[in-house]
Amino acid sequence: MRTTNTFGIQFIIRVNKAKNGKAPIYARITVDGERKEISLKRYIKPADWNSKKGTARGSREEIKSLNHYLEEVNARLVECYQEMQIQKRLITAEGIKCMFLGTGDKEHTLTKLMEYHNTRFKDTLAWGTMKNYHTTQKYVVKFMKERHGTSDMYLSELRYKFITDLEFYLLNYVPKDHQRPLTNNGIMKHLERLKKMIALAVKMEWLDKDPFSRYKLKFHKVDRGYLEANELDAIERKEFSIVRLQWVRDLFVFSCYTGLAYVDTMNLTPDNVSIGIDGEYWISTCRQKTDKPVRVPILPKAWEIIEKYRSHPRSIEKGTLFPVISNQKLNSYLKEIADLCGINKNLTFHLARHTFATTVTLLNGVPIETVSKMLGHTKIATTQIYARVVEQKVSEDMKSLKETLGQKKNLPTGLNSANG
Repeated sequence: MRTTNTFGIQFIIRVNKAKNGKAPIYARITVDGERKEISLKRYIKPADWNSKKGTARGSREEIKSLNHYLEEVNARLVECYQEMQIQKRLITAEGIKCMFLGTGDKEHTLTKLMEYHNTRFKDTLAWGTMKNYHTTQKYVVKFMKERHGTSDMYLSELRYKFITDLEFYLLNYVPKDHQRPLTNNGIMKHLERLKKMIALAVKMEWLDKDPFSRYKLKFHKVDRGYLEANELDAIERKEFSIVRLQWVRDLFVFSCYTGLAYVDTMNLTPDNVSIGIDGEYWISTCRQKTDKPVRVPILPKAWEIIEKYRSHPRSIEKGTLFPVISNQKLNSYLKEIADLCGINKNLTFHLARHTFATTVTLLNGVPIETVSKMLGHTKIATTQIYARVVEQKVSEDMKSLKETLGQKKNLPTGLNSANG
């Protein structure tokens, strides 16, 4: 629970807002240096005001009545402060003001915002994306309970410090189960999702100021893992006596030659296979993650796998190209395949998509614009992440350039002069 360092109440008048010779009286609340003012709808002549004491001066009945009212206001504001302490809520000047005015219940809270976002977009965003938003919500609620002693906060209470404190909390969060601690980029993804939800609150006019306005997400650049040609070949050639490992290997290799993500591969039906403009077979589908259309020519190795499973009883029953398997089981079996093939890499189904982007396409001279289109990326900058790791292709291109420059340099003198 957060304890405040300072809490103060002061009554002031605004001479610059005086009307008919009388100035309005305000109650100024200060919590840890943050100030909020409440108009009391009472007026007084500046000459009748004691600015040092924050009271009306004089013995007239109306002055006594005003001072009595100010004492009641002061007492109620102290009560609000104490109530927030008892309720273990984050104490801010804004929060005390809202409680005093009785507007607190009308305010939107952070938990209600996250629930609103997740309900509104559950049919728009992919299931995996929504799962991540729910995980972010779980961490934010944990943070509020452990650091602020509350399960919810008003949006008006959010400050830049809330975000930096949340970042520090996630950085030092130790999972109680078998999960790994969060990485920097994992933390940034949670903050990025929270930032999007806060931006929604600003658009909905539930929040006046975005606490993220001065905060900058700090992602670390990482190289995307992928299989090199010899590693992919080892998996393709490996003979498995266990049927489930053959099946998982085939699905993985299919993705290596199409670039399709797990969910898009599992969702494929015979209707997604059609004849393209070149008279060859293509896969036409939409990425579930972005709803962006994807068209990929089917390479021979991918076609062999389609032919192998399109008549499988489980494929026919589901109406899909392949027998369906959960992503969790698939990745578990891929660990076995990596061990059996002597591959010392974290073999996951998504690694196949990276392998398609690098080993199968970019390293073989396919332009990055074409690769980006086949991967269904919304921005080519996303595809360029793969391009940064393909040093082998850079080396090969430079060797060709050296040979070309060498040939030009060694041209016969007569030929040079003739061209000149």
